[in-house]
Amino acid sequence: MLAKHTVSRCGACGAVLPIATASLEQCPNCRAAIHACRQCTHFDTSRRFECAQPIAERLADKNARNECPMFSLRVTVERDASPDSTRPGDIRRGFDNLFKR
Repeated sequence: MLAKHTVSRCGACGAVLPIATASLEQCPNCRAAIHACRQCTHFDTSRRFECAQPIAERLADKNARNECPMFSLRVTVERDASPDSTRPGDIRRGFDNLFKR
């Protein structure tokens, strides 16, 4: 079984961001604004104004910095697929189980 960990990634380049980014203004990798709609937990392209929260008006540029009071940095749970996260025997056993007769 693969290990899991919480991570926050830049919406523009995919770089891993520190979860406590209160003081971080831009992505250290691509300089994209952190306090922007695309980085927010509530960003949802299928919702009205592309936000899961009730907002008064639509923000046109979802990549630009804004002062939304409902902003919350998107944090996801990812599987740790690094070679150190699993034992080689577990991987081989899982592969062999796929092709049992």
